Amino acid sequence: MTSAPLRWPDAADPVIRGDLTVAVAYVTPAGGAVVTSVSPLGLGERENGLVGFTTSLGFPKKLERILRNPDVALAYHTREHGFAASDSYVLAQGAASVDLRPSPERLAELMRASGPFLGEVKRGPLWDWLLREYHQERVFVDVELKRVAVWENLAARGAKAVTGAAWPHHPAEQEAPRNGTGPRVELAAVARQIHRLPHRLLAYRGADGLPVIVPVKVTSHDEAGLHLDLPAGLLPPGGRRAGFLAHGFQPQCVGLGMRTLTGWLTVTEKDAIYAPHTSKGLAAPPYRTLLTVSNGLLAKYGVWRAQRDGTSARLQALAARRPTD
Repeated sequence: MTSAPLRWPDAADPVIRGDLTVAVAYVTPAGGAVVTSVSPLGLGERENGLVGFTTSLGFPKKLERILRNPDVALAYHTREHGFAASDSYVLAQGAASVDLRPSPERLAELMRASGPFLGEVKRGPLWDWLLREYHQERVFVDVELKRVAVWENLAARGAKAVTGAAWPHHPAEQEAPRNGTGPRVELAAVARQIHRLPHRLLAYRGADGLPVIVPVKVTSHDEAGLHLDLPAGLLPPGGRRAGFLAHGFQPQCVGLGMRTLTGWLTVTEKDAIYAPHTSKGLAAPPYRTLLTVSNGLLAKYGVWRAQRDGTSARLQALAARRPTD
């Protein structure tokens, strides 16, 4: 017997429908979490308890990890350049499925949905050729909701309203990695890079396996790592693997900047310190035409590479195996 779909609450509806950019977290094999940003374009079916986003074959590691472990979370954490007149922070958690071969009808609906968020699609023989892979080789990630938590403010301070599965207790402390817990990247450089990006979030694997995404502020840094200011009670005490995202964007996602970190989080009664182990950055051109050309070329290269190195076949095999695991 299957349970009824989880219908998200009224307070979350304008946020899910209207945010231009959200944070998505998925779980790593070592028990950590990676958090990145996507533009969901208002995708979701409230009556069926589904939210979602699209991505590209150019990011195979993300897709492979989601196919191997479907536990994901989406944080609707900024109203910037979106359409929702709300100050609520919304965390949606659930199980993801990946549609690697969406129907033409679904792709056409995506094109219609993208207009209000990303601007009208450029048309013409040259543009149609350039953007063919970008528009027609999309991958859909649909998330069947298990829990939706809503805070009344974007800082996620104070009480939360939970719909669906009860909020779990804090997870146990994790075993330290073999190579140590301290920073493995140049902290001064990382601090400079994230200083220019206004939105910062931290993600970890919760006690029930679902990622938790928390908005944080970086107050300082030293040889131990980045010192964080965060909502009370949302980060579990002790040490654990965690992911960090800093990002910023302009209208229609022009001029997007993003820095993603993986590392070790230590939370005590007095402090929360994040020690980065890896750091990756992404910057989109601040001009729409240049961004469109860049997206088209990157999509063409990503699809070519995925076909050449066997990524497409590997992802298809994983997707086909999932129902019988």
